[in-house]
Amino acid sequence: MSIFVLDCSITASWLFADQASPQTDMLLDRLNEGPALVPSLWYFEVGNVLAQSERRGRINASQSASCLELLGRLPIEVDAETHRRALHEVLFLARTENLTTYDAAYLELAMRRGLDLATRDKALMRASRGVGVTTLPA
Repeated sequence: MSIFVLDCSITASWLFADQASPQTDMLLDRLNEGPALVPSLWYFEVGNVLAQSERRGRINASQSASCLELLGRLPIEVDAETHRRALHEVLFLARTENLTTYDAAYLELAMRRGLDLATRDKALMRASRGVGVTTLPA
């Protein structure tokens, strides 16, 4: 069973030391208890973070490959339902909670599966509180 829904902001903290904190490191350690759950768009968001970091000279292609290697070793599972809910439940949440559909996808997944949501995104944290989803780090 998955232990929490993981968003890209937490993932980035695992890839870049200047974004890490003791709290995000504890979330990484929690993956020993079970896998994190992500919507399939997580891969696109992580890829975008890496591509932007390369363009800005923050990392090079070799470092990007190391990041992908690290992520490939983590117990992360992809939800098979999110895409079916994109134009209904996710869009509804985006409208009602004033979120992007990308962020709403994480929130919908956490709501549907009854899981905590690991995020550092302030708008997503606010919306989560509004619908009763616990965010991590607490």
